[in-house]
Amino acid sequence: MSSFENPVVISCSISGVIANRDQCPAIPYTPEEYAAEARRAVDEGASQIHIHARKPDGTPSYEVEDFKAITEAILAEVGDVIINYSTGAIGIPISKRLEYLRALKPDVAALNMSSMNYAKYSSRRKDFVFKAVFENSFDTIIEFLTAMKELGIKPEHECFDAGHVANLDPLIDMGLLDRTPLQVSLVMGVNGGIRPTPRNVGFMAEQIPGGGAEGEHQWQAIGISRDQWKLLGAALTLGGNVRAGVEDNLYLPNGEMAKSNGELIAKARQMAEDVGRRAATVAEARELLGVPKRERSAA
Repeated sequence: MSSFENPVVISCSISGVIANRDQCPAIPYTPEEYAAEARRAVDEGASQIHIHARKPDGTPSYEVEDFKAITEAILAEVGDVIINYSTGAIGIPISKRLEYLRALKPDVAALNMSSMNYAKYSSRRKDFVFKAVFENSFDTIIEFLTAMKELGIKPEHECFDAGHVANLDPLIDMGLLDRTPLQVSLVMGVNGGIRPTPRNVGFMAEQIPGGGAEGEHQWQAIGISRDQWKLLGAALTLGGNVRAGVEDNLYLPNGEMAKSNGELIAKARQMAEDVGRRAATVAEARELLGVPKRERSAA
């Protein structure tokens, strides 16, 4: 299969909510900074931007106006890119997270597929950096899926362990998921989830309903922290898509801190090219993921 028959959707996790500028100066805070980082990412091959909103002072936000300002700034800068909102949060009501989906109707919304321990551990400190119970019950998942279906938003199913992938089965059977292809993300490197090994990328991909690694659905690897690059390498060789960006990992493979999201996306694109693939254009990514371009009002 030539590279032109096997493009890879490269997503950019443009800004998480845990790390801050003290840890990495490249993390965007203001809408203008998000737009500049989106331009760097898209220029290097990203076709989907995953957004956690922040207020201009850098604090995490779940407000419609912050998501709106960031989205409008990005689209004004890059013209077209797949807009993907996070819905994950600890201690934020579901109604609040649904509010920005209803108001702004992103192309895609990430949806966590199971409750879990969610933590980061420091062997140097012999203690957890943070630890929490991440609630994503079937009731919560169904509430989000019902709203996404009504709004025409494509869910991106974030799976932190093999059992999370299996949670798709009843939802497909219930008819809550009827638009193929599914978009499944295999998230590795969080304490509480599956170990971040290349072998586990293949193992989790094979759990995807109806086809596994080479099946009808689209899947991507998301590697948290410096284990990221070996996981993306495994996904690329197995036919999967990949995500990079400062939410997931701040460092290039050589150990240098990234100066921008663009540097991380450029490395992911180079890795794709090294295994005989190429970055999908935004139009190709929309077709592969089953995400038509939205007509957005100027309001």
